[in-house]
Amino acid sequence: MKRTQRGMTLIGFIIVLAVVGVFVYMGMKLIPMYSEYYSVKQALGAMEEEPGMADRSPAQIRDLFFRRLYVSYAENIKREHLDIKRRDAGFVMTVEYEVRKPLIGNLDVVGRFHAVGNIRRGGID
Repeated sequence: MKRTQRGMTLIGFIIVLAVVGVFVYMGMKLIPMYSEYYSVKQALGAMEEEPGMADRSPAQIRDLFFRRLYVSYAENIKREHLDIKRRDAGFVMTVEYEVRKPLIGNLDVVGRFHAVGNIRRGGID
């Protein structure tokens, strides 16, 4: 009796390896974008909890926010991406930005991010 072999051929293995390689490459482009967004969320959260933050001017709040991002190596957030508005007994900070990274050839990966932080007198309610 003839026994049939089972398994993956070399061509099949190369195709699977190529598909996995593309996904790993995409992950290498996406992970830094989301890591930067996580840094923005952390900075907003820390500023929400810091006592006396609502007593500062918007310029001081903006400066402190970008100092926190500088420590995290967040390079894609610019001053025009941060909007600070006075609300009730504090401020609402809105960070809205877009990151575009080249992927393959003329294809780009675009990430659009939006984060909001509320600074109130007396910290978080």
